[in-house]
Amino acid sequence: MMGSMTHDVPVTQARAELADLINRVVYGGEQVVLTRHGKPLVALVSAADLQRLRQLDEQPEEQVISTVSTVGSRASATGERRRFGIAAEHRGPDTGDRRP
Repeated sequence: MMGSMTHDVPVTQARAELADLINRVVYGGEQVVLTRHGKPLVALVSAADLQRLRQLDEQPEEQVISTVSTVGSRASATGERRRFGIAAEHRGPDTGDRRP
């Protein structure tokens, strides 16, 4: 939605102009926010935009988490894991932590 205009329209006014507002959202690529008492209440969103929002919603959270963890902790975390893994292996079979 590049450079699309956002318009705040009171709900009372929107009732009278609904067809026009729908056209502006769908064909004009505009964003229309309906307000009540000056506060944003709902937004008119084209079906295509809603589909895009739903696809964003459905993206697995792991993607977000892995992106965050990449920022700095990945190298040190794998390093530590490797160190602990080696330490555990050298502990020997009498630790009761036998793995097949």
